Amino acid sequence: MRHDEGAGFALPRGATGFFRPEDGPLPRTGLRAFRTALHAAARAAGGTVDEVEEQTYPVTFHTAVITGGGDEWIVLCHAHHPWVAFAETRRNWYTDQFVSPPAWARAFSDAGLVLLTCERLATPLSDVDTSVLTKAERRQVRCYGVDTLGGVLFNAWA
Repeated sequence: MRHDEGAGFALPRGATGFFRPEDGPLPRTGLRAFRTALHAAARAAGGTVDEVEEQTYPVTFHTAVITGGGDEWIVLCHAHHPWVAFAETRRNWYTDQFVSPPAWARAFSDAGLVLLTCERLATPLSDVDTSVLTKAERRQVRCYGVDTLGGVLFNAWA
């Protein structure tokens, strides 16, 4: 597995889903934009969107299921940044359960979302610029034993 793909990835504010009220609200990835991209992707896959679950605290991402031809794809969309990933199963948090995006997933990129590969998501945090994280965020990451980019981005911290 190549970890150098994640080199240079800088976590922006909101990547962990934590925020302090005095800093103002975090950015949001619109559920409508995600739904539109899901339907375009499902058409490209010859399938349908079966479920869409909007992010609720403490989960940091929206979840959807696309099915077609006997296959099922779990699609994750970060709630605060336009990042999309694919996973093996539905969960409230992920560490390394990511899979490579299928070829038809380009529909997400076409809609302005960023596809994250399983190689990028497996990037060790030591190779990621985490300088924007607050002390509280760093404490949570240590407490939960999260050590990859994907673990920080697609998590439930409660």
